[in-house]
Amino acid sequence: MRKPVVVLGLGNPLMADEGIGVYLVERLMDSATEYPAVDFVDAGTGGVSILYHIEGRRKAVVIDCAFMGEPPGAIRRFTPEEVRSTKVLAHQSLHEADLMRIIAMARQLGEAPDQIVIFGIQPERVELGQDLSRTLTERIDEYISMILHELES
Repeated sequence: MRKPVVVLGLGNPLMADEGIGVYLVERLMDSATEYPAVDFVDAGTGGVSILYHIEGRRKAVVIDCAFMGEPPGAIRRFTPEEVRSTKVLAHQSLHEADLMRIIAMARQLGEAPDQIVIFGIQPERVELGQDLSRTLTERIDEYISMILHELES
């Protein structure tokens, strides 16, 4: 049985700060027993599979690296209506997708959650490497706190 709320961590952990969403959802899984109505999902690079993860939910919380023109490490909370995506797709894989297009598709299919929240985190570096930058690492507790606060509201 699907839980009413899902937290999706997006990103590629082989590309430094690009993996922040996956890293955070893995950390949040440590608190899963305290949030019995929430599924925590490592959605990796996402793609069209995001549709499967959000369908039939009341709320979806998405965590991802986002280029927002902010200082590295900044975190912002958005709704889909507040996001303007400028992602350029190569159209070479079903795993490649623009989150905003996936959400629009879910809405067209009548499968979108009533509430969708996106946490974007400004990267310091996106390059080959499995370690997060020090800037993001030093703010992990802040990110976790914000996300848990969202789950409690």
